Amino acid sequence: MHATRAPDGLVERLDRLLPQTQCGQCGYDGCRPYAEAMARGDAGVDHCPPGGDAGARALARVLGVPARPYDRRRGAHLPAQVVAIVDADCIGCTKCIQACPVDAIVGAPKLMHAVIAPLCTGCELCIPACPVDCIELLPA
Repeated sequence: MHATRAPDGLVERLDRLLPQTQCGQCGYDGCRPYAEAMARGDAGVDHCPPGGDAGARALARVLGVPARPYDRRRGAHLPAQVVAIVDADCIGCTKCIQACPVDAIVGAPKLMHAVIAPLCTGCELCIPACPVDCIELLPA
């Protein structure tokens, strides 16, 4: 059952319920594309590990579909987290900056980088990009 066009405001309502981690664990390039897919009927409500079971229930309520737990095969539901860069180990390669989907890392080539913690969603996409393993996860 595919709808060609989502009802007005539905994508926005779904997007507001998503955690905005932009992590891609749902299989889409971010929270908004996932919301658009749900609104079209192309994706289920169970794709978002950061949102957990509560998020899946909230999405199901908005869509008027049966609630179900999030798909654990996509990843673990974790408490809110942020990343930090170990200053002494950072070589200024900029790979973490390029990997960050929310522009929460600042710096310049050959200089130490820093994380703007209030912007960091804890998506972890910068960690595998770092060639010197100088990024650590911290509780938010």
